[in-house]
Amino acid sequence: MGDTDDFFDGDGTMESLPTSPEVTYNWVDITTDFFKNIQDLQLGELLHDGHLFGLFEAMSAIEMMDPKMDAGMLCNRGNPKPLNFQQAVLSGKLKIDDLEPSEIIGIIDATVACIVSWLEGHSLAQTVFTNVYLHQPHSIINNPLKAYCIAVYKLLDCIRDCITKAQVFEEEDFLPMGYGYRLGSNLQSGNQHDASLEVSEQKCISMLREQEEELNKKARSQEDEANNLWAALAARIRFTRMFYQALLLITKRDSQSGADCVALLNGCSEMMKVIIKTASKGTQPLENLDIPNPMGFEPMINQRLLPPTFPRYTRIKPRLEALQYFDDLVTRLRHAWKIKSCTNFHTALDFFMEFSRQRACILSRSALQLLYLSPSPAITASMAQSNVNSPQGRQRPQHAFIEILRESVKSFVNPPALSLKSTIGPNPPAREFVENFLVRCVRPFAVLVQVCGHNRARQRDKLALLLDDFAALQEEAESVDALVSGAAGSAPRACFGTWILYHVLRVMIAYLLSGLELELYSVHEYHYIFWYLYEFLYGWLVSALGRAENLSGERKDPKRIAARKKKRSRPYAREGLMCQVMQNMCGGYFKALVAFKLQGKIRQPQSEFDNEAVRYKHRFAPLSVLTPPQVHYHEFCEMTQPFQYENPIILYVAGCKHFQQARTFLETVTTPDQEVTDLLKVAKTNFVVLKLLAGGHKKDSTTPPEFDFSVHRHFPIIKLV
Repeated sequence: MGDTDDFFDGDGTMESLPTSPEVTYNWVDITTDFFKNIQDLQLGELLHDGHLFGLFEAMSAIEMMDPKMDAGMLCNRGNPKPLNFQQAVLSGKLKIDDLEPSEIIGIIDATVACIVSWLEGHSLAQTVFTNVYLHQPHSIINNPLKAYCIAVYKLLDCIRDCITKAQVFEEEDFLPMGYGYRLGSNLQSGNQHDASLEVSEQKCISMLREQEEELNKKARSQEDEANNLWAALAARIRFTRMFYQALLLITKRDSQSGADCVALLNGCSEMMKVIIKTASKGTQPLENLDIPNPMGFEPMINQRLLPPTFPRYTRIKPRLEALQYFDDLVTRLRHAWKIKSCTNFHTALDFFMEFSRQRACILSRSALQLLYLSPSPAITASMAQSNVNSPQGRQRPQHAFIEILRESVKSFVNPPALSLKSTIGPNPPAREFVENFLVRCVRPFAVLVQVCGHNRARQRDKLALLLDDFAALQEEAESVDALVSGAAGSAPRACFGTWILYHVLRVMIAYLLSGLELELYSVHEYHYIFWYLYEFLYGWLVSALGRAENLSGERKDPKRIAARKKKRSRPYAREGLMCQVMQNMCGGYFKALVAFKLQGKIRQPQSEFDNEAVRYKHRFAPLSVLTPPQVHYHEFCEMTQPFQYENPIILYVAGCKHFQQARTFLETVTTPDQEVTDLLKVAKTNFVVLKLLAGGHKKDSTTPPEFDFSVHRHFPIIKLV
């Protein structure tokens, strides 16, 4: 047809359309050259053009279909093809009816182990959903197992909802991806994509309660209580129901349901005792096989759902360890509910930090975040921050978290600007300035609360970033104090500045101490870490607490003070005492470390590979704020130079006095907790060790001392080897 393309129109006649201009390609046959040149390449070598075929393309090409790189290719390594639900039922390998109680107990305990493995950072596809029964729970005929499998879906959804709302998880903590399994309210009948049957929360609970009652009837009819498998099975169904109900109350954050939630958690603890005691009654995993239960589990069934990544071995938690994990989880959730009794931000922040020190799991950390504030601190912060300059933003002080911060300032320093009888009442700009300052405080303080919910390793990085936000608040706090004092016609009072300074110092101290807990410092770095804490941070913190007490006392009625003088106690006495304990502990370590260094007892890095100034700058770089001013390396050298020429014996004696002083302070605490007990043990032991060294013990030995952190995470026991 030449330069036209032909087609038939609607009436059957053929018409022509003009074609596009003809394109001429200059094809070159490279087949011979290609086979000639690849003879110079060894097996496995790859030649590529950097412009069109970069590193990313090379990695993708290597990963796909490569058994060493592509997790999905594990299915092609000679293993029999895993059977799905229908195939397993037809082949007789999966029983959906007439199950023995021991078989159901084994399936439930294995599923619990898989849930724990999921909570420890593994994927749902490689843990919980290796349970084939969960693929079609409505097709199960056995009623207790059917109710349990449906409840697992609801429980997984509730757990994921709690963790994702709190937003304190990292990729190593938790994987929320569902891999196509729907965990929401539309729990399907049969097919995963058939949403014909909805199972509500109440229906799920009623199903479990109904099976619980049926199992209890069977348990009562059996005479042999020692081998009563029906009672053991009923305990597992009851635990599942109560745990699910407790989590629902936590995620809904209903303050009126506290007693109900605690009662449910107490019931969970009672049931878990029975479950642990009867763990051996269910079918057990076979030896030398990585399958949590002989029936109902297929580790490779979801392998094709995984992305093309390095094959990741997923070790399912042993049953007894998993059951103990859940027992501890219930205890932590019960403890987390006590955050409701924290009446001010100061107390709540202490609670969060103490809870974090226990290295709690991701679910209990997330639950604590949700219990303290609704919505979560991060949401509150972003909402308040985005409305700072809007008309609605001027009404944000009524928001819950701003009110919490307002009460925190009032209880800490009692500034005149926040009192009902404030002298700045006729001065709207000054009052508005204070309100806007509190609004801008929301985000940093909300993030501070949220940081306490992250795992300990991630907290350190986030604390360093948080100091930048607090540095900006410090500058604004100074302006607020100056403006308020000017509006009131009074002498400058650093109320807001003292409040911010207190929290800045706590963040700084937490940042440095976390390096000890995470073992990030070498022993030859300990001396300037402890020196910075001893000479500056703890000293500043003691001073800030004293100033806060004075500012708070200045505003009180003199007559009321005189009337209650005998009964009045210092509000920060215990915290100030503990700060002095820490300061003396750090002083003792610093002087002992300098003495060790002078006697050659601490190995130093080779000079050609080391620069102490660079290390010092790196360790303290995040501490660059307005107040306290950062101590640079040359200042550190000037201030510590006298110690470098001191007699080691004198330094040991001085360190000994520091530990003795810390011990004296600790012994005055009337109600010692575990922290005080541990610190007292460390102080007593180190006092004895330094006293021996001061007497010339092992004077000529150059064997490095050991620093044992087993008693306390931050302050080690010094051991002479």
